[in-house]
Amino acid sequence: MTHEPAQDQSPGECLAPTTWQGWQQFVDTPPPAPPGPGTPARSVEDRLAYHSRFVTVRTPAIDTISTTVRTLMILGRHQQATARPSLIVTGPPTTGKTTALLQVGRTCHLAETARTGMRDQMPVAYVLVPPGASAKTLAAEFARFLGIPITHRMTQAQIMTSVCHTYTRVGVRLVMIDEIHRLNPRTSTGAEATDLLKDLTERIAATFVYAGIDVTSTPLFTGTRGAQLAGRATLIDCDTIPARRGTSQPFRDLTAALEASLDLEQHRPGTLPRLAPYLHTRTAGRIGSLARLLRQAAITAILDGSERITKAGLEAITLDHLAEDHHRPRYPAKHAAPRRRNGNSDGPPARAEPT
Repeated sequence: MTHEPAQDQSPGECLAPTTWQGWQQFVDTPPPAPPGPGTPARSVEDRLAYHSRFVTVRTPAIDTISTTVRTLMILGRHQQATARPSLIVTGPPTTGKTTALLQVGRTCHLAETARTGMRDQMPVAYVLVPPGASAKTLAAEFARFLGIPITHRMTQAQIMTSVCHTYTRVGVRLVMIDEIHRLNPRTSTGAEATDLLKDLTERIAATFVYAGIDVTSTPLFTGTRGAQLAGRATLIDCDTIPARRGTSQPFRDLTAALEASLDLEQHRPGTLPRLAPYLHTRTAGRIGSLARLLRQAAITAILDGSERITKAGLEAITLDHLAEDHHRPRYPAKHAAPRRRNGNSDGPPARAEPT
């Protein structure tokens, strides 16, 4: 298999990384970077495009996942008899799980091709679990990533054989499976899809990494199948980022790193770190919501000519529903009227009942 651009790809078209053409494009495209000291000013269009893509800040979660994946890949490199140890990345929505997965996958891809010197090797695969996945539709997603031709007449076993053969032939060493929370082994189709994943881990000589929303609270970890998965997988929790952790301020540090990456002509450095308490409340500490808020504020500042981010500008932006529902609850809790020391609420004293 040679890795040429897809025939129907338009020039400049951004492909999803769920096919090998899209994944190769993702790996080969240099990540966006802020302007360096002394570099010429970018055009408005270039700066709008930059804030649309924006940088990926190296978080502790990315570092932990990267180190764990590298260790597990070495640990299972020469293992043959049983399934290799795997990794599960879990956490609430918009906490950076998919971003971390993609960045770690890119790093592993580049490192593996550099180690082997094989440019046409495909060391990393990225697959999404489709909604309501059955074993056959999930197997078809694995086939789709590498462009393996399948027909409606093919059985699940035939697709599996083709997938395992091709993944082995092109040298896949890391398989990343996102949206794993969509699998429900309590249903017959979900149980078959879960069993298929177990079979793949035993037939493909690769390390498997799963990512999903709050995986430990889903049916995926229940029953015999759940016990097998839990017994083979390391768990990393991509939780929300706390305002404080001991003497450190992780959220403020993240905000400062994102601010340093802005490309605005009039923005005052230090503005966003000073707003860290507000930003933490606004986003509930979710890195996805924070990045979207700052990207949208930067784009707005470029378009309206202010070239700076202020609290008023941030407050004018409507974020994702999850963040907005946390920041501005639709149904605020009704506060009870303050009570007097004698137990009565404020207001006129209670009238004594006649005896």
